[in-house]
Amino acid sequence: MKEKEVIRQGEGENYNYSQDHCFIKLSSNDTNGELSFVEDTLKPGFYLKRHHHKIMTEIFYILEGEVELIFDNETVIAKPGDTVTVPPNVWHAASCKNGGKMLTIFKNGQFDLYLEKLSKMSDDDFEDTELMKSIAAEFDIYEEA
Repeated sequence: MKEKEVIRQGEGENYNYSQDHCFIKLSSNDTNGELSFVEDTLKPGFYLKRHHHKIMTEIFYILEGEVELIFDNETVIAKPGDTVTVPPNVWHAASCKNGGKMLTIFKNGQFDLYLEKLSKMSDDDFEDTELMKSIAAEFDIYEEA
């Protein structure tokens, strides 16, 4: 690991997708795949499909707006300052009607590398359901069939 690194506001590897704009604040490359931090600006209408992880723990810290996290037996409306921890094997989805911002911490996951891989794919790749499913599984992301 590097001696130290300072990543300022608006800095870090960034990926601007149709639903969100992500800045990598800590890469899993710098932590032997153990940890990554992603600052995620959610655009109005953001929706993340129901999924789970077999290994990765996902921690959401809400910075701005309200994020709805949907679990099998509960829906949580997370507001600025709230933290929601999702351990492995817990099915969840997320939505943000009016837009917002959160810091997502991934333990034992390489979500930052998943974002990097997605950024290099073509529109045709995104239409290939089997390809998308295999890439998601490569990064410990499992959606419903």
